[in-house]
Amino acid sequence: MKKIAIYGQYLQEDSLETFSSVLGELKQRDCDVHIVSSYMDLVKNQVNINGYDVFNHLDSSYDLMISIGGDGTILRAVSYVGKLNIPVMGINTGRLGFLATLQPEELKSAFKSLFDGDYHLSKRTLITAVSNHPENHVAPHNFALNEITVSRMNTTSMIQIETHLNGELLTSYWADGLIISTPTGSTGYSLSCGGPVISPQTDALVITPIAPHNLNARPLVIPDHTTIKIKVKGRENEFLASLDNRIASYPDETEIVIKKADFTIDLIQLGTASFIKTIRHKLLWGEDKRN
Repeated sequence: MKKIAIYGQYLQEDSLETFSSVLGELKQRDCDVHIVSSYMDLVKNQVNINGYDVFNHLDSSYDLMISIGGDGTILRAVSYVGKLNIPVMGINTGRLGFLATLQPEELKSAFKSLFDGDYHLSKRTLITAVSNHPENHVAPHNFALNEITVSRMNTTSMIQIETHLNGELLTSYWADGLIISTPTGSTGYSLSCGGPVISPQTDALVITPIAPHNLNARPLVIPDHTTIKIKVKGRENEFLASLDNRIASYPDETEIVIKKADFTIDLIQLGTASFIKTIRHKLLWGEDKRN
């Protein structure tokens, strides 16, 4: 791994220290390091970055993307990677960290494992969204690693979300919104709305209503080869659609078709790291004193 991209969003004391440590580790290994231009503007007066290049777009010549921040930072980093098959390693300077699982104090051993080849790639499903609106606002980055969500806009009233699976009517949800989540996103927004935790290797998607009017409208797990079509109606003229952390507005009655993407994202897992260990630690499973 010689050509490496570094992505970050925010400049905080702990992330600045982590960034400096990352540069030090990569310099020892004579790597060709490129820093996203927006992050370079933040750090250029704080750290000696002479000799480092910047990037605004990636290409297939890169061997690795390093994300410094939390899970939201990884989601933005993934939008640069797209179909390029560049693996992503997340260093957590945020809060919870289901995707960015590497802690700053583990950097030295982590880079040794990385360059010794002691890691594996966790392939993550993505989903895409295409609308029948003349201006598909989410293009060209019309994919999401975590979830695609539709929700109400400028109103406290519920919206109606007519939902079809493979051309068959499922139901019309009356709710604040609807989440279509990948297994990776099952530990995010969907989980907070009552959705299940799903292992990343599971070939499934989750449909989770947000504050449904009918209490018997429960989260639904479906095969990931299902084509989902939704149409939103409400008292306002527009509704919101988000792909991870990218948001657009659409006119009422717009149809959005959601499918599994034809490519995946590779997240680097070092050594003995695993999804099971992550959720046990992050969700505090087993922390009850009775256990």
